[in-house]
Amino acid sequence: MAIEIKAPQFPESVEEGSIATWHKQVGEAVSRDELIVDIETDKTVLEVVAAEDGVLTEIMKQEGDIVLSQELIGKIEAGAVASAPAKQAEATVTPAAESQADAALAANPAAKKLAEENNIDLASVKGTGKDGRILKEDVQNAMTAPKAAAPAATAPAKAAAPVLTGERVEKRVPMTRLRATIAKRLLDAQHNAAMLTTFNEVNMGPLMDLRKQYKDLFEKTHNGTRLGFMGFFVKAAAEALKRFPAVNASIDGNDMVYHGYYDIGVAVSTERGLVVPVLRDCDRMSIAEVEGGIKDYAVAAKDGKLAIEDMTGGTFTITNGGVFGSLLSTPILNPPQTAILGMHKIQERPMAVNGQVVIQPMMYLALSYDHRMIDGKDAVQFLVAIKDMLEDPARMLLDV
Repeated sequence: MAIEIKAPQFPESVEEGSIATWHKQVGEAVSRDELIVDIETDKTVLEVVAAEDGVLTEIMKQEGDIVLSQELIGKIEAGAVASAPAKQAEATVTPAAESQADAALAANPAAKKLAEENNIDLASVKGTGKDGRILKEDVQNAMTAPKAAAPAATAPAKAAAPVLTGERVEKRVPMTRLRATIAKRLLDAQHNAAMLTTFNEVNMGPLMDLRKQYKDLFEKTHNGTRLGFMGFFVKAAAEALKRFPAVNASIDGNDMVYHGYYDIGVAVSTERGLVVPVLRDCDRMSIAEVEGGIKDYAVAAKDGKLAIEDMTGGTFTITNGGVFGSLLSTPILNPPQTAILGMHKIQERPMAVNGQVVIQPMMYLALSYDHRMIDGKDAVQFLVAIKDMLEDPARMLLDV
C-alpha cells in the first residue's frame, strides 16, 4: 500500500518552505517515526517522519524545491523493513537511458529549464551545489565557456601573465531560506525605519561580585540552572520598558501600538543563522526562570528544534555580541519592534572613581531605536535606567 508523504501544515505566518535535506533515497528502507526529510521555512526547520515501516519509492520534490503546506512530496510503500532489499532492487532497476537522466535529476528546476531552453546537455555540466547538484549558475557558465574559448584561440600572442602558485579554491553555496529571510528583514529594517543608536557603558563589577558570591548556591537551588548575566539584563530591560512605554511599542502603518506585556527576544546564533526566540511576560519571571528559558532555547536552536511559535511576536530584543569578543557594535532593529539592546565584551579599563584612577570591568551598551517612535530623550533615559539597575542590582528588587 502506497503512503503519501506530505509537507506539514504551515502556520498562517508561513506561506511556503523548501526541501532542505532528504535523509533517505529512493529504494531505502524506512522505519515508523524515522526522519525522512527536513523542510526549511523562513523561521525554522520542520522535520517530516515516516508514518509506517516500508520503502521510499518516490521523491517528487528535490532538495531546493519550493513546497506548499500539505503538498505531496514523496511516497512510501508500506511493508516490513526486511523486504527493503528486494523493493530497493525494484525501485532502482530502470532502463539504460537512466544514466543519461542522472544529471537532470541532480539539477535544480531553474537549471533544468535554462538547459532545455538553450539545448545544453546537463551530463556535460559540472555541478557546484550540494552533493554535486547542478545550479542555474553552472548552466550559465557552461553556456558562456565556449564563447570565451573561441577568441582566446585566435587572439595574438601577448606577454605571459604571471603564474599564480598554490590552490585558489572557490565554493558556491546557495543561500538557505533562513539566511535569505534574515537578509531581507535586516535590509527592510534599514530602509523602512529612522534608525539611530545611542551608547552608554556599565560597570559590571557589582554583578560579577554578586554572581561569584551566589553562583554555586543558585545552581544547587535551581536544579543545575547556571547564574549568568543575561538574566539580569532581561529583568533590567523589563523594568525599564515599564517606565518607557514607547520603547516597548511598535508601528503598524500610521498607528502606534503600545504593548501592555513584556515579551523579550534573545538573539541566538546557530549554524543556519541568527534566530530570536521570545521569553514571554518577562516582568513576571524570576532570574532563575529567565536563565532556564534561555538555556532551553539555546539547546533547541542548536538542535534545530525551535518551533515557529517560539520565535513569533516579541516587543523588544537583546543581542549579545560580547560572547564572540565584540567590544562595540550598532545592532539592527528586529521589525516591527522599535528598539534593540546590544551587549558587548566585558573589558577592564582605567576609570575615574572619586578622583582616583581605578581598573574596572566595563561593558559598552548600545540601544538602536526607531526615531519615528522613540525620542532621543526617552532612548537615552531608557539606557541609563538599565545601566543604573545593573550597577546596583538592588534597584530591581526595590523598583527604584
